[in-house]
Amino acid sequence: MQRICWLSLCRISGILRFSFAPDLRFNPLPYCTISTLSILSKQMASFSSDSDKTIPVVSTITSPFEDSAPIDAGSSLRKPLSLWPGTYHSPVTNALWLARSSIFERLVDPSVDAPPQSQLLSKTPAQSRTSIHYNFSDDYILREQYRDPWKGVRIGKLLEDLDALAGTISVKHCSDDESTTRPLLLVTASVDKMVLKKPILVDADLKIGGAVTWVGRSSLEIQMVVTQPPAEGSENGNSVALTANFTFVARDSKTGKSASVNRLVPQTEEEKALYAEGEARDLRRKKEREQQRKEFEQGHRLHGDGKRLRDLLREGRVLCDMPALADRDSILIKDTRLENALICQPQQRNLHGRIFGGFLMHRAFELAFSTCYAFVGQTPCFLEVDHVDFLRPVDVGDFLRFKSCVLYTQLDDPKQPLINIEVTAHVTRPELRSSEVSNTFYFTFTVHPEALEGGLKIRKVLPATEEEARHVLERYDAEILV
Repeated sequence: MQRICWLSLCRISGILRFSFAPDLRFNPLPYCTISTLSILSKQMASFSSDSDKTIPVVSTITSPFEDSAPIDAGSSLRKPLSLWPGTYHSPVTNALWLARSSIFERLVDPSVDAPPQSQLLSKTPAQSRTSIHYNFSDDYILREQYRDPWKGVRIGKLLEDLDALAGTISVKHCSDDESTTRPLLLVTASVDKMVLKKPILVDADLKIGGAVTWVGRSSLEIQMVVTQPPAEGSENGNSVALTANFTFVARDSKTGKSASVNRLVPQTEEEKALYAEGEARDLRRKKEREQQRKEFEQGHRLHGDGKRLRDLLREGRVLCDMPALADRDSILIKDTRLENALICQPQQRNLHGRIFGGFLMHRAFELAFSTCYAFVGQTPCFLEVDHVDFLRPVDVGDFLRFKSCVLYTQLDDPKQPLINIEVTAHVTRPELRSSEVSNTFYFTFTVHPEALEGGLKIRKVLPATEEEARHVLERYDAEILV
């Protein structure tokens, strides 16, 4: 009777389980595998290797092997609290962190004097490749956890899962075979060009996956892909719904200094092409940083953009100084601003005790969506996360303020006007009278074609100060160059 009730409760409550191989080498299987039915008593048994499996994330995530036993995320048999990242996150992020904590299972309380990794390993992209399948079509509870008010998937929650999965992939690549060495501290440095290629529905199964595609000395790039089968009768037969590139950097967990990561050996032609693209992006980032340094040293020269700057300011100053005579289809940046604030709680921390980057992206996205909604007057359509910079870590207890604005609009294409939203996260310390930017986010939205057919007009957004005008030009040019 007890067994029947327990199984029934699992089906009703949508418990999520994840299990993993007990050794730390992460055998080079193409995918981790999630299944719904396994027995907890077989946990941590020996595993037999299987080929090319997909993770069915229903209410339960299990091991990379079909015959392996699950770890019940709702069970009392959890990892020590010191390894558990809090209770805020989605079923997927909880399970991924449980799996990631297993990597450090033998180092629950490692000595600060434990030696660093002494020898770099060579790994293939296949050894880090991991995917998760959301069984939305059959799992009602999982579906309800991700549903937005318009029968789509909540993009903010998906951003959390993408960041968590990318973090797990980075840990898998950077782990070594030694239980006596201290693990690396891996943090999200940036997210580049997260592009939504088609709407993501909540009533069809969804899959997210990724692998390490490029490695530098102390950084690595992970390509993430979200796929969903095309709907019946859809003109778009492509299953790829979203793509993104996450960049992680490695730090020594004792000294905080940059640390070398394992080498990457691409095998297939596609993997070699992705590696070359990552190398090109890294070179571009280095050139941009060098250019910014030179500009700063030379007092921010205008590079021939003086006329563009003056033209932008001229229009904005009419709105400031003579609002009655200004173009009614224009608005100042400062008049589109929204803001919210929070105290960062322990439930929002990651395995390193700092605030989970996916949580920050989730909150930033929802503020950006609200800003665009208030600006347009219609439900906006998300298109891209243009860029995210993680400039400094956010700690538990920090007073965090999110500030957003419509930075500029692009109205060249009347069928798809673009609204570009900037969100900055500030760590504010009232007792020190200080406020520092911890993260910057750039999102692009548009509106439904039906709204445009009904006569909706998108207003032009103008800067009021030279600083705003310069920032608009920098962001616009950066977007054009990508």
